[in-house]
Amino acid sequence: MLHHTLLITAAIFLIFWGTGHLLPTRAIVKGFKNISRDNKYIITMAWLCEGLLLIYIGVMLILIMLFADIFNPVAILFYRASAVLLLVLSIVTLLTGAKTPVLPIKLCPIVKTFCAVLLILASIL
Repeated sequence: MLHHTLLITAAIFLIFWGTGHLLPTRAIVKGFKNISRDNKYIITMAWLCEGLLLIYIGVMLILIMLFADIFNPVAILFYRASAVLLLVLSIVTLLTGAKTPVLPIKLCPIVKTFCAVLLILASIL
């Protein structure tokens, strides 16, 4: 039961946070006033890709819980690989975006690290 709680909590946070990346993309890109059109496309792509990746991990966690054995070695590998990816993204965000005054970007490494810890715990408990 604890495994399910850890996994569903991580899934909910990831889907919520990923959606939070997708919805304000247009406004965020508009906030960059004096950059080239190509750079606006790159920022849009990066913002959307991170949001979609977070949603993907969250949805996969739910699908594993619904349709597979959550203790399956492949499922455990997915939890651990996703945790490593989230930790890498946390470090990237700490070194880049978290240096801005934007609060959601400052919270991003905390949310990703929290979800990574949940996934690691779910894979070892």
